[in-house]
Amino acid sequence: MEQPNLSYIKQLAGDDAEFEHKFIAILKEEFPQEKKEYTKQLSAKNTDETALIVHKLKHKLNILGLEKAYKLAVSYEEDLRRGDAKLKNEFALVLETIELYLNTI
Repeated sequence: MEQPNLSYIKQLAGDDAEFEHKFIAILKEEFPQEKKEYTKQLSAKNTDETALIVHKLKHKLNILGLEKAYKLAVSYEEDLRRGDAKLKNEFALVLETIELYLNTI
């Protein structure tokens, strides 16, 4: 499984360490909330609401350099809009990987 990284954030920030730290702080603040809401909506079988959250989360995957996970999220979002959550286990692994990574940076 691919691993998250800060390459995109570092490229975006350039030499601005303060910007980089703020960007990471926002990720660390938003991600757990979005993951919690995702889990809540998925458990309630609200596939349309779950798809909206996956849509938000997929941009974070891109920011963290997770190209394969981003493609998975695109497919998963489309599936959810059709009421199909078959990719939930794969997506859960991605979310867990990100959570662990954010706890280390």
